[in-house]
Amino acid sequence: MRVALIHDHLAQDGGAEKVLKSLAEIYPDAPIYTLLYDKKNIDKYYPGRRIEASIIQKMPGGVKHYQWYMPFMPMAIEFFDLRGFDVVLSDTASFAKGVITGPDTLHICYCHTPTRYLWSDTHQYINELRYNKFFKKIISMVLNYVRIWDRMAADRVDVFIANSDVVAKRIKKYYRRDAKVIFPPTEIEKFHVAGSEVSPADKTENIISQKGNYFLCGCRLVPYKRIDIVIEAFKKLNGHGQPAGSFNETAPQIESSQKPYNLKIFGDGIDLPRLKKIAGDAPNIEFLGRVSDEERARLYAECQAFINPQVEDFGITIMEAMASGRPVIALKQGGARESVIEGKTGEFFLSETPENVIEAVKKFDAKKYVPAEIRAHAEKFSEERFKKEIKEFVEMEYEKFKNDR
Repeated sequence: MRVALIHDHLAQDGGAEKVLKSLAEIYPDAPIYTLLYDKKNIDKYYPGRRIEASIIQKMPGGVKHYQWYMPFMPMAIEFFDLRGFDVVLSDTASFAKGVITGPDTLHICYCHTPTRYLWSDTHQYINELRYNKFFKKIISMVLNYVRIWDRMAADRVDVFIANSDVVAKRIKKYYRRDAKVIFPPTEIEKFHVAGSEVSPADKTENIISQKGNYFLCGCRLVPYKRIDIVIEAFKKLNGHGQPAGSFNETAPQIESSQKPYNLKIFGDGIDLPRLKKIAGDAPNIEFLGRVSDEERARLYAECQAFINPQVEDFGITIMEAMASGRPVIALKQGGARESVIEGKTGEFFLSETPENVIEAVKKFDAKKYVPAEIRAHAEKFSEERFKKEIKEFVEMEYEKFKNDR
């Protein structure tokens, strides 16, 4: 079975790219087609691998400012010639599903979401653009054209896989297609539980004392991730007479009446300047920028809890925190509802407001949680499980496809 992989682009490193990495390991001989790539990512994750990029790769600013070429991406993805492959497996949240395949090729799409800025988040996306009304109108017209193409592109897919139930529902609404749900992989082995694991009967101080005195956020810093409401919440927490405490990460958990409401944020992105402006000189908020895999694992393992304030399609960072034995405080929407077990692996808040975050953080009690139990839950979403489910599903669908020809 000759397989080709196609991905939107490799200019950043996020959840979709983790899925592609797993797919590439399942099919080590499959070439990877993509609109564009950052050579550093290729050298790091795919050394020696055959990577085919579109014409955008060679255009001025094609990698660093690839967003400029969004109106041309539908055409660029259609230029790929995938004749000769039995199965094309697209990994996409935007354009890769629009690749044109022949009648003897099965196209399976692993869909992270119908393109957010074209469908579910289009009005929010336009409102948050930092342009005047004239340019926003022009961008709206461009999105209208791309939206029509996106809907037609979905019809080129033979079989959809969704990364969560919430995404399967979006695929049904916007593309009128059913989708098989296969949760994305979590690299469990890269994360660890801080301190010694103990039985539920022995929990509390000897585990809690291993934790730092901070809450954690982290992601690609873009407006829809809503890190702003967490920053506003922690500014208010610090301003309501609660001591900020220091960033001594070995300090023990102290009583709730003296709780130091500190926040660490890892990650980078276009929203970073705005977020820093919101934080101002708040002494209890620290921006860490991009961190290494090892540092990220330590941050997860030693935090009080990981805060997820946004609607996620699934939420890889949620799973990484739980793989580290730490509970999650999450917005009760999107993929978090499928991975967080309230009272056992985390807590929910109901709406994207600082006040809801404040209430959830004040109520949070780390002593309720057993790190080993949280870790065990995360292991159900392992990379090994993902690879097995994908391989079995692709083989089953290909047999059906061959028999129907």
